[in-house]
Amino acid sequence: MKVLLGFSGGVDSSIAAYKLKEAGYDVTGAFMRNWDAFANGDFLGNPTINNDQCPQEADYQDAVAVAEKLGIPLLRVDFVKEYWDSVFTYFLEEYKKGRTPNPDVLCNKNIKFDSFLKFAKDNGFDCIAMGHYAKRGQFEGHDYLYKPFDKAKDQTYFLCQINEEQIASCLFPMEDITKVESREIARKLGLTEVADKHGSTGVCFIGERNFRQFLMNYFPAQDGDIVDIETGKKIGRHVGVLYYTLGQRKGLGIGGIKDGPTKPWFVCKKDVKNNILYVASGNEDEHLNSDVSIITDINWVGPKPTEPIHVGVKFRYRQQDCPCMLEWDGDTIKLTHDEPYKAVTPGQYAVFYTLEEGRMLGGGIIDQIYYKGKRVN
Repeated sequence: MKVLLGFSGGVDSSIAAYKLKEAGYDVTGAFMRNWDAFANGDFLGNPTINNDQCPQEADYQDAVAVAEKLGIPLLRVDFVKEYWDSVFTYFLEEYKKGRTPNPDVLCNKNIKFDSFLKFAKDNGFDCIAMGHYAKRGQFEGHDYLYKPFDKAKDQTYFLCQINEEQIASCLFPMEDITKVESREIARKLGLTEVADKHGSTGVCFIGERNFRQFLMNYFPAQDGDIVDIETGKKIGRHVGVLYYTLGQRKGLGIGGIKDGPTKPWFVCKKDVKNNILYVASGNEDEHLNSDVSIITDINWVGPKPTEPIHVGVKFRYRQQDCPCMLEWDGDTIKLTHDEPYKAVTPGQYAVFYTLEEGRMLGGGIIDQIYYKGKRVN
């Protein structure tokens, strides 16, 4: 079987290639170029870029070296336009609304499991493979994703928008090993380029950035008032309401107010229209808690339940599953939280799992949050 593997130049995709080859697959690697740092002029937001080589090019050179050692062909495919049109423009639009988007989820949906999958099929490959820590399985005749063996590296959260056909078209060789084991295998194979390489962080395919500076390339700084939500008093100035996130404590610049509260301030609300950043101090429960969430843009795998079901929900990556009652309401889902949760953030994804076996049922965008019957966003 001919397999096209997303080959990033990191340890996970390298060991995925090794495991596929050992299992007898005819493997070809493909390095995806989805972001052009030079054309997009984002050097200001990336302190690692120099005049000689951007990080993506360094990753490509690592991919070339590892592919040669493993004895697999390596292609280089360009999805820069597709990434800009279907991922990054959405990312910018969500920030304009004062929300906190997750472009990694859309990158998987629109690039890795759409543009890349189409490229593979058009070029005679039987299926694709990825180095994600995820497991594919069947339940009652439907293809699902399950949490992998290494729960600490579970990446199913970022795959919550791929459909059943896309799941069935992909192999996940990292389903049964840990990150530690993958590095050990890389060392034994002499893959010095990736064995101890720092894992990718930051925005998918854009990489690590001084994020505030990066956003300034697209949203010029517009300072405004920081207001105590309880007293209505102006207590400071922000550098741009779009640059802050719900629950943020650091970088507010409002410490040491005379006769002010002794507990740290945190962001509790953003008024984009009026350019006001609201903060509170001390009582997180009142200002950050929610007990009901409304989820939109749903991707559901398998048959939809006709009655409310009890599920585990991840409201952010690496968070413990939060038990909720899930109920469909037209095209949206209402989640009633078993217990109040802090900082459920509009624009982020809520991902649904069965409580017992960790089968991913799908996910959608957090649109509205409520606490004690009152909307809080």
